[in-house]
Amino acid sequence: MTDMTSTRRPIAEGAEQILGLYFPVLDHGFVALVDYMGTDACIERAARVSYGFGTRKTTETRGLLRYLRRHLHTTPSEMVELKFHCCMPMFVARQWIRHRTANVNEYSGRYSLMPMLFYTPAAEQLQTQASSNRQGRSGEVLAEEAYADAVRRWNEARATARETYEWLTGHDVARELARIDLPLSTYTQWYWKIDMHNLMHFLRLRVDAHAQWEIQQYGRVMAGMLKLAAPLSYEAWIDYEVCGAHLSRAELALLRQLLVVDRSGVAARGGARVETAVTDTAELAKLGLSRRELEELVTKLLDDSVPDFTLDPAQGLPPSHFERRFAGAVREVDHPE
Repeated sequence: MTDMTSTRRPIAEGAEQILGLYFPVLDHGFVALVDYMGTDACIERAARVSYGFGTRKTTETRGLLRYLRRHLHTTPSEMVELKFHCCMPMFVARQWIRHRTANVNEYSGRYSLMPMLFYTPAAEQLQTQASSNRQGRSGEVLAEEAYADAVRRWNEARATARETYEWLTGHDVARELARIDLPLSTYTQWYWKIDMHNLMHFLRLRVDAHAQWEIQQYGRVMAGMLKLAAPLSYEAWIDYEVCGAHLSRAELALLRQLLVVDRSGVAARGGARVETAVTDTAELAKLGLSRRELEELVTKLLDDSVPDFTLDPAQGLPPSHFERRFAGAVREVDHPE
């Protein structure tokens, strides 16, 4: 238990459990929460611009945080910040950096030798290209023979890239040039600091099933950290964003046709089911709905799953675990006479 008398800062007990612990992701990656500023209570205090602290009931704080999230009053949640130490393959980092709302300091291949650690997908992740999604996988796993051949080819390409990199650095070629042909599977790392509102936006996109599987794994761990650091904010995020749904004007128009509203404003089920009410293509065209939009609407209505991002603090590792791994992957080459 944290000694609450040792600091004047608001403390999140859940965050204190995992602070400085490193949680493995993929084969060589990790995420660690290395610092944070603020708690759920701090969001309420910012919203109310109040000097009071510790006088509110948890139920009152929860109610306000849910109201803020429900009505998109996001500024108070920007007052809470979390700082992460993350390690990921370069291709994941390039997707990640698209979110331009964080402070980032990445490992420098111009200054330091690159660790020769490369990401190798597991066999179940080697899938064919999706036919309906140009940037995704189909779910169809390739045969074991194809996976073995893919791993062999990856290893051959990486061995060549590594040999070239170590030859160049060994001949005193500038590191900024020696690194240019390293593959996107090479691991990099950074410190990443972000406020809670923008973290929620990042996670909403990156834990989604449409995101690339590899970055989903990082998102899931970080969502678990958010759950520990700010459980009330996490709950509202799950309810209103992860498991909530935005409806277009046309989607609302279609739903109104399926509902009967009495004079008291209470809605009851209409006579037609969704499956039969939406078979008329002409009616859908009047509403401005395409067939794909209709399919997405039905998915919104039928998907009642709630993801579980619970993170077990016991799975966290000390930083020395990864320090040894990365130190062993950096070869200090001897320069020629």
